[in-house]
Amino acid sequence: MVINPLGNKTSADPRQAAQIKSWVKESFSLAEDIVVMVTELQCTEEGCPPLETVIAIFDTSGDAPGQPRQFKLHKPLAEVAASDIQTLVHSSNH
Repeated sequence: MVINPLGNKTSADPRQAAQIKSWVKESFSLAEDIVVMVTELQCTEEGCPPLETVIAIFDTSGDAPGQPRQFKLHKPLAEVAASDIQTLVHSSNH
């Protein structure tokens, strides 16, 4: 068992994180130079699930890059499916 002294990140499967990044890039129709970060965090707030997946999209292109977009999925990284990413796309368009 790996213990993180900061206590906020878990050791998630990097292959699953890479798959989620791929789904995000495809679902949001992102250019290759757009940075997508996927992190699994432990949540200690009351009413929060023990693990959540945070997805951040950083548009670093052009002279004035856009503000980062951040999404939270209230489930562990291992349970995130392509349909969850599609739901994020639809909710961000409203």
